[in-house]
Parts: sequence; structure tokens; C-alpha cells
Amino acid sequence: MSDMTGADLVDLDLSADTKEAAARALAERMAARGRVTDLEGFLADVAAREAQLPTGLDGGIGIPHCRSEHVTAPTLAFGRSARGIDFGAADGPADLVFLIAAPAGADDAHLTILSSLARQLMNAEFTDALRAAADPARAAALIRGEEPAAGDEDSAERASADGEDSVAAPAAASAVAATAPATGEPQPSAAPEPPFRIVAVTSCPTGIAHTYMAAESLENAAREAGVEIVVETQGSAGFERLDPEVIAAADGVILAHDVPVREKGRFAGKPTVDTGVKAAVNRPGELIGEVRAKAARGEATAGGAAGSAGTAAATPVERGGEPGEGYGTRLRKWLMSGVSYMVPFVAAGGLLIALGFAIGGYEIDKAPSVTDHFAWAQADSWAALFFQIGGVAFAFLVPVLAGYIAYGMADRPGLVPGFVGGSIALTVNAGFLGGLAAGLISGAVVLAVQRVRIPKALRGIMPVVVIPLISAAVVGFLMFVVIGKPIASAQEAMTDWLDGLSGANAVLLGALLGLMMCFDLGGPVNKVAYTFATAGIAVSDPSDSAMKIMAAVMAAGMVPPLAMALATTVRARLFNAAERENGKAAWVLGASFISEGAIPFAAADPLRVIPSSMVGGAVTGALSMAFDATLRAPHGGIFVVPLIGNPLLYLVAVAAGVCVTTALVVVLKGLRKQARDSVTRDPGDADPSTRTPGAKQPVSA
Repeated sequence: MSDMTGADLVDLDLSADTKEAAARALAERMAARGRVTDLEGFLADVAAREAQLPTGLDGGIGIPHCRSEHVTAPTLAFGRSARGIDFGAADGPADLVFLIAAPAGADDAHLTILSSLARQLMNAEFTDALRAAADPARAAALIRGEEPAAGDEDSAERASADGEDSVAAPAAASAVAATAPATGEPQPSAAPEPPFRIVAVTSCPTGIAHTYMAAESLENAAREAGVEIVVETQGSAGFERLDPEVIAAADGVILAHDVPVREKGRFAGKPTVDTGVKAAVNRPGELIGEVRAKAARGEATAGGAAGSAGTAAATPVERGGEPGEGYGTRLRKWLMSGVSYMVPFVAAGGLLIALGFAIGGYEIDKAPSVTDHFAWAQADSWAALFFQIGGVAFAFLVPVLAGYIAYGMADRPGLVPGFVGGSIALTVNAGFLGGLAAGLISGAVVLAVQRVRIPKALRGIMPVVVIPLISAAVVGFLMFVVIGKPIASAQEAMTDWLDGLSGANAVLLGALLGLMMCFDLGGPVNKVAYTFATAGIAVSDPSDSAMKIMAAVMAAGMVPPLAMALATTVRARLFNAAERENGKAAWVLGASFISEGAIPFAAADPLRVIPSSMVGGAVTGALSMAFDATLRAPHGGIFVVPLIGNPLLYLVAVAAGVCVTTALVVVLKGLRKQARDSVTRDPGDADPSTRTPGAKQPVSA
């Protein structure tokens, strides 16, 4: 640890006002020591990690951290702020800021040391000592563990007694003796009640800080609650799997994670609390109380013997969510679950259909089945084959959408009624609207069935017999008899409305879809626009309006990455080395209609990149609709230009949006750079407000 930090990496009078300025001030110290090779590239990596999840913790702590190729060795810089800096913690600003930098290929030994520091942050004596440190050398020694904080000796003794990975409960026999009646008669000896046993897993995106802080927090809370806990930390230094016997003996499970838990099936059939890693850091006692309450009610995750008594654990799309999330947030997650599983079918089926049209012409949809006629040497036969395979793939769209919406709500038990309901939606011509309704209804029906308390003898057949039978029957009845036809009528009305769009209305719709495609670059809003477009062409004979919408959506989605690539080419000095490298890749990503290619730029500078992208996307979407460009393929970028109606004007629309976004980004970044340079050249005004946010300010005597 001695080589990871030092007095030169400690700022006890951190004057930054924002988390970005704080990270910059501490990173500059790392760069001065030679630990950071590219300051701007490293800060972009820190910002990208911060965009995934705020790094503020209750108790006045901020821990910005990342793994970066611009870091030469694991390094920690510490800053203490008198005013506090907002890092997104629920209890307010942080006065202790730890910037942790790890190389992209850091060895396990160094990462283990960093994880030990993360655990120390849960020690109140340690943080109090840092707040009281009078000089940087003392603070650095505390961080390195060379000078124990008050109470550390007791903590070490307690940790030694409790064991490295488990927290033992107080002796139950003593409690029994203390509460026994004070009579002279001998009392019958009673076996002490075994302590409640918990196994837990913690993990975070970088696996450096939150993973180990959550483990330490859970262990401390378990010790206070008198329960046993064993925590598996799935961090950057790898992880040691929990002993299967320990898992089998556990009474409950806590999964605190922001990335998927590895080998999660080990914990099936046990009462489980599934939440984000920050919940374990901030309120571990509540999580322990919650899992004990679930065990008392007999609730367990699906997949085990007790799997159907009630599955209150979080479903697949609610990983990292906090209890008390609004219904709108949960609904968005459920819908995005269905869309994410549907998109590969859209891409594969749509491109195969488009390839069939490209080879055999637009009359290929009238070709006979290839099972009846297929000539190896005829291009038309291959075109018909591609078209018919794509049509089969497209037939799965609505069932997959409905099935995985239900999966997002109720886990695997939701798949059967979801797929059945989605297939019925196709049968009654309810289309995508019917698939959405079938998925939500299926998930709700399964959740309702799972809440019914049943005898233990029947729990084993619930997941494989009872739940699929009841839920499929209920969903089928509702889709066939109650809501299927009304939804089909609504779907038909929407299709007629789209077919009737022309002139200014079509242009406005194109602009709106362009704004949505560029708002979050592959996020929920982007996916809504994309799903709306693909729903229109996911039929054997899509209308011209549907193909125009698909063309506008794809064109707008290509704009952000292409614009960022062009901006890094024409004004390279406005971007750091990492962004210039990302710009090279963005050429290919943008040309392939992968909007996510602009995410690194948006994460580093969202206030300039995202609005600029939205303006350019709106221009492209509007022009595409005005030019009457059409597209039968749901994906492909410039590689499907031969399948586009009015291809030259379509490319003009894309180029116009790219130029608009590039110009706006260059202008906005240029203005920021001029403002920063003018402040830097200011010869030292006495007014602190005129100084740079990360500059060191004099300390009053």
C-alpha cells in the first residue's frame, strides 16, 4: 500500500465545488506523480464510471473510481472538502473524497489492497481520524494503515475473533440463561436456538470499491443483529465461491449487485433479497431484516423446492433497483426486457427479408415455398429461401416481446403465458399492441398466482404444472374473448393513421423520431422509437408510411456517432487522445447504425453532445420523411443502401444531420475551451469566484 498513496496525493483543503472539479484536482496530483499518462482520457473514464452509478455514500464519503488504460499503477488520491461536494449520496454532500485509479490490467494483489481500503471506509473511527488529520503525511499514513485510528485495535481483535469471512452471532446459551426463571428448582437443559444464517454476494461495475464496502457494511450489520453471514465478493481480484454446504445451510440470501451475479442458480429456492450494491452500503440492517421476514413468511425464489410459495425476490430486469421504485420505472424496465430480446429477431429476420428482396426483386414474396421448389443454381430460389427464413423469424417477434415482458415481471414462470398470449395476439390480428398487453397481463397473472399460499407438499409442482396451466388459461381467455378484438381495432386504426400521414405531418413525425433516437443513444427512449418503426415493417406487406418511418429512424440513429467521428477529425484539439481514438471507431459504428458509438462522448460531455445530436437527428429524420425515402430492412446502415427508396436523397439527409451536429459540437466545445483559457490566463484576482474550480485556494491562518 505504501506505493499507492503518499502525502503528495493528499489535499486536506480541497476547494473544488463539483465532483468533476474534485476529480480533476486529485487526478492532476496523480499525473504529477507519473501515475496518469493522459489526464483528459483518465477523467473521461472516471466520468463514464460515474454515469453508470453515483459514487457518493452516506456518511459524507465520495469514491470516484475507475479502471483505465491511462493509469500506470494502482493509485489513490485523497481530498478533504470544508464545504462538501455532491456525489449523489442520499444524505448530502461528501467531505471525504477518495479518487481510486486502477490500470486496465491491474494485478490481483494491488486490487486486494484497494478492496481492503474500501472496507475501511465503513469504519467510523477511520473516517473520523481522517477528518481530524492535521497534515497530509498523517492522512496518508492512516490510509496506508501505518497509523491505526482510534478504536482500530478493538476492531482488529473483533475481526480476528469473528473470522475473516463470517460474522458469528452472540452465544445464544447466555441469552437463554439470562432469561431463565430465577427459581431454586433445576431447569431442564434446552438446546440454544441456532442463529439465523445468511449468505450474500456483492458486486459493482468496476469491482474495486462498492463491492467490498457493501461486504463490510453487511458484516457489521449482521454482527449487530446477532446473525451469521458469509459474503462472496465478486470483485476485480476475482472471487472465491461460497462453499456449497454453507449455501445449503443458509436461511436466506442477499444479492447486492449492479452487474449480473455469477452462478446465481446456486441460490435458487431460498428467501432472497435482490437489490443494488449501494443499498447494502447504506442500509444493510434493513436488508437483513427484510430477508429474515421473507424466511418467516416462507417466501423463496423460483427454481427450488420452495420456489412457488412466493417469489418476492427481484426479477431479472430489476437488478440494481432500489425498493420503492415508482410504477413507471418498473413498467419501463419490463417493456425494455421484451424489446431487448425481440431486437435480435428483428435484425436477423429483417435483414434476411431485405436480402431476399435485393436478390429476387419485390415480387419474391409471391414465390412458392422452398420446401416444394428449390433450385440450387437459381438466384430466385436463394432469394425465396432468405425471404421465407426471415418471415419465420419475424413471426416470433410478438410472442418473444410478450414472453420476455412477462419474464421481466415474474421471471421464468412468466414465459409460458407470455408466449401463449403473444401468439394469440397474432392470431386475432392485435399485433404489437396485443403483444404488449399480453406480456403485462401474463406477468400480473403469474405474480397473483404466486402470492397464493399453498401446502408445502404442492410447492414442488407449482413451477412446472400449476402456474403454467392456470396462467396460460387465464391469459388465453382474456386475449381471445375479452381484449383481443378491441386491441386489434386500435392497431388497425393506428396503421390507417400512419398510412394517411403526408406533407408537414410526416415531416414533424420524422423530426420527433429523430429527437427520440438521439436522446439517450440506445437507451429506453431510443428503443421506443426503434420498436415503433420495426413494428410497422414486421408484416409480409408493409405500407409505404411504415417504410418511410423505418428509413427516418435508421438515418437519425446514424447521426450521433458519425458526427462525433467527423468532429474529432476536423477539430481534433477539442478532444483528448481517448476521444480521438473513439472517433476512429465511431466511423464504422455510425455507418453500421449503432448509435451507442457516441456514448463515450456523451458520457464525458453530455450537455454539449446530446443536445447537438438531437438537433442533427431531428434534421435528418425530417429530411428523410420529406424526401419520401423508404426502407424494408430494420438494420444495416449504409450497407443496405441498395434497398432504400430514393437512396441519394437519403444519404443527403444523413449528411445534413451529421454536419449540423458536428458544427454545434465544435462551436459549443470551442466556447467552453475559450472560457476555460480566459480563466486560466486571469493573473490571480483576489475574488475566489474568478478562479478555476479545481485550483488550490490559500488557507486563512
